[in-house]
Amino acid sequence: MNTTMIYDFNKESSKTDWIIVDDGVMGGLSQGKFTFDTEGNGVFSGNVSLENNGGFSSVRHETEKIKTTKDSKVFIRLKGDGKDYQFRIKDKSNSYYSYITTFKTSGNWETIEIKLSDLYPSFRGRKLNLPNFNSDSFEEIVFLVGNKKNESFQLVLDKIELE
Repeated sequence: MNTTMIYDFNKESSKTDWIIVDDGVMGGLSQGKFTFDTEGNGVFSGNVSLENNGGFSSVRHETEKIKTTKDSKVFIRLKGDGKDYQFRIKDKSNSYYSYITTFKTSGNWETIEIKLSDLYPSFRGRKLNLPNFNSDSFEEIVFLVGNKKNESFQLVLDKIELE
C-alpha cells in the first residue's frame, strides 16, 4: 500500500503549523501549549480545567487535501501519558463538525492505528446522526484531551502517516 506522510515531526518543524484551541472559546480555563522537544518531536501539553464549563484542550493542523480510500488508516507514532485522547479529522476545514475516535495511550512509545471509516461525526461533544467518515479526502487533523476531569496532560508526537 502507498503511504502518505501527513506530518513528520523533526528539528525543522514549524510551531506555526499547529494551533491550540482550548475551552476558553466557551469561557473555560484549560491551557494547552504546543512545543518541540530536543529531538524535534511535537509536544502537546498543558492542563485541563472543568471551571467555567471548561474541560478540553486541542491542537490542530490544517493541511492540503489528503486523498483517502474506504480502507485508509492513519498511523500515529506517539508517546502519551496513559490518558485517553481524541483523534479528529475534518473532510473540509470549514465543516462545522469533525469525525472523531478516542484512543488510549500507554505511557510508552507506540504506534496507534486508526481506520478512518471508524471515525464518527460529532459536534460539541454530541454524536451526529450522519454516516461515519466516507469522504475521499480530509483537510484538518486534531488531537484533543477532555476526560471530564481536572488534569495535566502530555502527548509527544513523532509522525503521522496515512496508508
